Amino acid sequence: MNTVHLVYPSGPAIYTPFAIGRELSERLSRNYEVQIHHHRATYTIHPEPGDVLLGHPHWDPSAVFNSSVREPGWRRRLCLHPFAPGDPKQVAHLDKVLPHCDLFLAITGSYWIKALPHTHCRHFVPKVVHLDLAVNREHFPRVKTTFNPPGQRQFVYIGNHPWYKNLGYLDSIAMRMPHIKFSWIGSTKKRYRHLSQLGRYDFSDPAARNLLRNFDFLITVGNADANPTTIIESMAWGLIPICTPQSGYEGVEGIVNIPLNNIERACKIIEIMQQEDAGRLYAWQASNWHLIDTHFTWDRFASQVLDAIESDASPEMNKPTWQDQIVLTWNRIHSPLSIWHPRKLLRRIRSRLGWKK
Repeated sequence: MNTVHLVYPSGPAIYTPFAIGRELSERLSRNYEVQIHHHRATYTIHPEPGDVLLGHPHWDPSAVFNSSVREPGWRRRLCLHPFAPGDPKQVAHLDKVLPHCDLFLAITGSYWIKALPHTHCRHFVPKVVHLDLAVNREHFPRVKTTFNPPGQRQFVYIGNHPWYKNLGYLDSIAMRMPHIKFSWIGSTKKRYRHLSQLGRYDFSDPAARNLLRNFDFLITVGNADANPTTIIESMAWGLIPICTPQSGYEGVEGIVNIPLNNIERACKIIEIMQQEDAGRLYAWQASNWHLIDTHFTWDRFASQVLDAIESDASPEMNKPTWQDQIVLTWNRIHSPLSIWHPRKLLRRIRSRLGWKK
């Protein structure tokens, strides 16, 4: 039996990225031997005949996927990575990896697939396979069964605060709407004046899930977010998601879109949701639960990955324009994620020399 070397975080936690590695490896192991490697590891895998490399490149060129993908002898080389092509700071490193891959399984939402031809990553198009995320129904059961009355509905953001989550925008919305409470479940390292920060919760704990009964809407306002899992997790629980299209999801019946950088229009839509007829909310909830049970499943996710493994498709990337190449090269060096970012370089120099901060 051939081996799939899966380079991805994996573990018992119910949230991504660990759920991706665990759920995918469980299903691939029905057809292949699967060896899991952490994407930050720094060694090179030398393939046996028929082996497949599948997984997550890193910004460090010495990381296991980056170094192994250049090794001869792989039957298939497949990149599996979140993808918000509107923000080169997140994805510029892929430009040096994808030419060595057969396909790019892009974990992203439909908004970004439509936007891709108009971004600095447009030359990736021939290799891209759109891959929606998934949730495990057992880990994300139905929680919300009754919506709060109009005028008393509550909104919650769940997650961390990297730049692309755009929490400053959500804080500004909350400032404009003091009569509505906006809560944040997640990190408390950064403070936002107008958000009620509740701290971290482990939603594998039933007591933590019970907290969600208080809320009616999940809200996330990313400016370049591939497709946050919290949106489909909230759908599974029974909350109604509200998000910017740049959070990956648009045109979905049970997901309410608000515009990016138009705070007045965003506030108006939120106010409408505060007063929306309960019957419509229940209809959206039912539509979302249908999607969770029929599309956002790990069986569908793994089936798409398996199709890519067993395919012979290996198209060439298009040639980038010189403008796109300049932008991606600049971001490979200056992105906050880059190992060459001045702050990270200084940190490594200090560490080597034993200097204190």
